[in-house]
Amino acid sequence: MRDGVPGSWQRAATANIGRASSGRDTIQRMPAPASGLATSATRRGIAGAGTGARTQRARTARLIVPPVLVEVIRGGIVESRHRGHVVEVGADGSVERALGDPGIDVLLRSCAKPFGLVAFVESGAADAYGVTPAELAVLAASHSGEDLHVRTIQAVMRRAGVSQSLLACGTDGAPLDALTAVRLTRDGERPGPIRHMCSGHHASFLLMSKYADWSLDDYSQPDHPSQVAFRGAIARVFGVRPDSLRIAVDGCGVQTFAFPLVDVARAFALLADPAGVAIDPSRRALVPALTRIRDAMISAPELVAGNRERLDTAVMKAAPGRLVAKAGMEALRGIALLPGSRGSGRPAAGLAVKIEDGDSAGRAGRAATVEALRQVGGLSDDAMRRLAPYHHPPAHDPRGTIVGESVPRFELAPISELR
Repeated sequence: MRDGVPGSWQRAATANIGRASSGRDTIQRMPAPASGLATSATRRGIAGAGTGARTQRARTARLIVPPVLVEVIRGGIVESRHRGHVVEVGADGSVERALGDPGIDVLLRSCAKPFGLVAFVESGAADAYGVTPAELAVLAASHSGEDLHVRTIQAVMRRAGVSQSLLACGTDGAPLDALTAVRLTRDGERPGPIRHMCSGHHASFLLMSKYADWSLDDYSQPDHPSQVAFRGAIARVFGVRPDSLRIAVDGCGVQTFAFPLVDVARAFALLADPAGVAIDPSRRALVPALTRIRDAMISAPELVAGNRERLDTAVMKAAPGRLVAKAGMEALRGIALLPGSRGSGRPAAGLAVKIEDGDSAGRAGRAATVEALRQVGGLSDDAMRRLAPYHHPPAHDPRGTIVGESVPRFELAPISELR
């Protein structure tokens, strides 16, 4: 594996990490001990352990059948099943609960945004342009393209003297918000890149480039200084060298990065409590920027995603001041659980959820995330009531009658109970 000797997870096949609904075909790995954001074994995987080692990991990974996290039920019949992986880590980076394979490689996609934004804050551009908490939140967002999002991004770009015509994120799928899309169509307005979910992310590169006097029209190119700074911030958060990052291209045209799921959870634990988690000198310098980004996202949850049918916003509003949620495409989501969010006196934690099939309908990721948060103690009874449509996403017929639902079917047993 990516986080230990193969024999360690093969022996765990009969021990199970957590419990899935049936248990008939859930072969799972036991996570390796962790002493930081990225363990030495994890770093070896990221840094490119040799082609042979990666090939062997790929072969053994095919033996693992992820557990069922969510069942889709219609008329009392299980119509489909969504498999996946869940991992919770404590403030010290150790795995506290897990189901499936904590070491599975995932692409961060938009989960990278809060961490990459460190480069923007540290550059001085945020202070130079008087960026407000709401504006900082939308720069870390995958927003719905509502007018609120557009106006907020336009305001900071206008102050900096940067034209929105320079945004290179495209318009694919914009806007996400259905009501806004209908209104634009009715009014004959064609959505521009500013409506794209990643326009805030791209705006941060433009603003940083304008402040540093770098070129603007090629800011999205991999060798541009803004992208070099972005990679550097990600590497620092995850405790690796920039030249060891495994890189792919995101849907909006800039780079994204691959890490084991457990390291995604560790990064979100760091976001939850930067001063308390960043114990080694290499990450202490991240504390001011990460704290500012975390607090901005908490203060403006509607700017992190959107006002309608967006789980990240809904869960942050249901547990105000207690957590930060950030999703990425292909059904990855990270949750930063602030100190005290799981109970009085309890330290920060990080939670990561991945739906194996990409969850194109969005139902499994919602159900699994809310259920995982419930099990780790991150949501009150009142919050669960408010999040009921996300916990058991309904299916409707043309008359609006509920004819089915997606139901979470897993248990996150503490690791201590399984040893």
